[in-house]
Amino acid sequence: MKKLNLIKTLILIISLFYLTLALPTLPTTCAFQEPTKEKLVQKQLVGTWVLVEAPEIRPDGSKAQTFGPNPKGILIIDETGQYSLQIYQSDRPKFASGDKRRGSDKEYQTAMLGMSSHFGHCFLEPEKGVIIFQIECASFPNWEGTEQKRQYQLSNNVLTYQIPVTANGNGITTISTWRRVQ
Repeated sequence: MKKLNLIKTLILIISLFYLTLALPTLPTTCAFQEPTKEKLVQKQLVGTWVLVEAPEIRPDGSKAQTFGPNPKGILIIDETGQYSLQIYQSDRPKFASGDKRRGSDKEYQTAMLGMSSHFGHCFLEPEKGVIIFQIECASFPNWEGTEQKRQYQLSNNVLTYQIPVTANGNGITTISTWRRVQ
């Protein structure tokens, strides 16, 4: 009888030991899990944003409107941080030929400089006041494969960030202001 109790006790101890080893690998069955801080922060960016303004500050401190007085733009960010961004000068002239493959040098230059687009992933580092764009593809090829950190402010569905001088490569700081529409 004592031997039988000893065997049962040993089996129980061994079973508990293996159970504690397996416990971390078992899936959780809770329907609700507390969102992580990163997910809560990322949720602040989710939605469709329209461009309000995109002024530039030149090295001498003067302001300019590279995309004109009423630029058009859209920024779409999903729950995973994947984004697509397009900015266009509102009054870009049409090509005289009507064919995008038969434009003049001036028409191509105006078309290229009158727009900015890129897509990839973005996320916030609120403790540093930084939005980070991991750019996969861009209308300006030098930005492709880069990670760009920009100082930002987010308040009342308005997102503003500065594109630093080093990102543009031309000594100009651009400020983009977006308003969430959904």
